[in-house]
Amino acid sequence: MIVFLLIPLLLPFAMPALARCALARLNPVTALWALTVCALVCAGACVAALGALLLTGLLKFPLFAAAGDLIHPLRTPSTLLVLPAAALSTGVLTLGAGTLVRSALSQITALRTARADADRCPAAGDLRVVDSPHPDAYALPGRPHRVVVTTAMLRSLGPGEREALFAHERAHNAGGHHYFLAAAELAAHCHPALRATRDTIRLAAERAADESAATAVGDRRLLARAIARAALAGKAAPSTRPAFAPAATTGPVPQRVAALLTPRDGRSNTTRWIIALFLTICTILPVGAATTGVVAFHHEVEVAQGEESR
Repeated sequence: MIVFLLIPLLLPFAMPALARCALARLNPVTALWALTVCALVCAGACVAALGALLLTGLLKFPLFAAAGDLIHPLRTPSTLLVLPAAALSTGVLTLGAGTLVRSALSQITALRTARADADRCPAAGDLRVVDSPHPDAYALPGRPHRVVVTTAMLRSLGPGEREALFAHERAHNAGGHHYFLAAAELAAHCHPALRATRDTIRLAAERAADESAATAVGDRRLLARAIARAALAGKAAPSTRPAFAPAATTGPVPQRVAALLTPRDGRSNTTRWIIALFLTICTILPVGAATTGVVAFHHEVEVAQGEESR
């Protein structure tokens, strides 16, 4: 049982390298969906495994065993491994839950403040212009969607570059990228190795918006120039935008600009299938292992309850 429960805890360490490879080889939208689903599944399997380890350790003590209607404490062949693992699981789950709640409350407050500020600003369709000396622009989630831009950012760009930047932010709202960012943030609080995967998912969201905006604008060089100039303008400026509000100036901008300026070469189907296979393995294996471990734990509980002797 313990071996099966360790697999969902160890497998996420392979995710960061696989995520980078997937984003480099797959279509950005495909990579965004695949990586987000894989990260969420790995996070769920990790929490289930930690929960099973925690309960296994607790039920080895007579007090908790009696509270769980067990005839005798849970018996496992690896007592020396179970108790430290249960203690570690308790700490990890407590820390993860605490940081997740704190982050969620902070971001909800920031989102409400940003929407209230945007609604008080001059409007032009979905565009909201904030009078500020700090260059910034971002897609603000919610109903209806908003594109927020500061007056300083407008002064930093030419007319064509402004439209390209707006197209990028509208692509974020149209693609619902804030949902992917929120899912990646949730997964990152469940396993430390998924924090690097979260950063790749954020980059995938930016790359997906880049490609969508490039199609809408019809000029990849113009979009690349707009993103580069906007990033340079806002580099030293403080931003109050919520973490779940995607922006064209976030992420490794030089890498994104290079992708826009480099002709898109055909990616071999073999490479795509190999990456898809590894992503599938990283999705199915932790679920299967966690399920097997939880079923084994349930069987041990039934034995301790005396049901096997009835």
